[in-house]
Amino acid sequence: MVGRRILQVELRRPDLRTPFPRRFAQRLAGATTVALTRRAKYLLAALSSGESLLMHLGMSGSFRVTATDATATHDHVVFHLSSGSAVVFNDPRRFGFMDLARTDRLDRHPALKGLGPEPLSEAFDAGALARACAGKRTPLKSALLDQQVVAGLGNIYAVEALHIAGLSPQRQASTIATAGGEPRDSARALASAIKQVLAEAIDRQTSARYRAGRFRVYDREREPCRRPRCRGVIRRRTQAGRSTFYCPVCQR
Repeated sequence: MVGRRILQVELRRPDLRTPFPRRFAQRLAGATTVALTRRAKYLLAALSSGESLLMHLGMSGSFRVTATDATATHDHVVFHLSSGSAVVFNDPRRFGFMDLARTDRLDRHPALKGLGPEPLSEAFDAGALARACAGKRTPLKSALLDQQVVAGLGNIYAVEALHIAGLSPQRQASTIATAGGEPRDSARALASAIKQVLAEAIDRQTSARYRAGRFRVYDREREPCRRPRCRGVIRRRTQAGRSTFYCPVCQR
């Protein structure tokens, strides 16, 4: 999309998770994509019109690039580009999201306002994590999924990072910080583990069919813990409606 002009946008339905914004297709038509970036789990396409297109895949959304007019079930949005290609958004469950906002006011958009630091940025470290968790009585796993604590960290890599750090997902979030909000060793271990597990995932770029081999605890209920010399067996429990996998022996 970068450097290409959007000739036309086809909307196959009036909404995804929420209705499309007013005159969505018309505001996109004729604009050129200047840059494509990301913030948390949102894709951001900066446009020559001065607006930015915000996109979220939801649980089942995906994009594909095609040079034909062939369509598939659940193709909801089609961007026709000046290159002759089309970028198609497919979303069976319709949990995806698209909106338009002024580029110079993106940080005020409800979806982006108040987001915490990016986990792979220099702004995210043990100190930032400890300050965000200080005083929180919620479970540590739940705190990691709070986008105001750290932006974009999802369920899978939250449990993976907790296992690397040797921390129980059930422990109180405030325990990784001192009374004054300074980081304890547990905060240093967890911040490092978050960066490690995300960097490893990016390097692998593997698909879901390799899940069993690539994860330490996620989706491995009743299997032995992979930490050396640990004799624990992975357990699963539900926290805030999400599955949490952990080793009761080595995670404290």
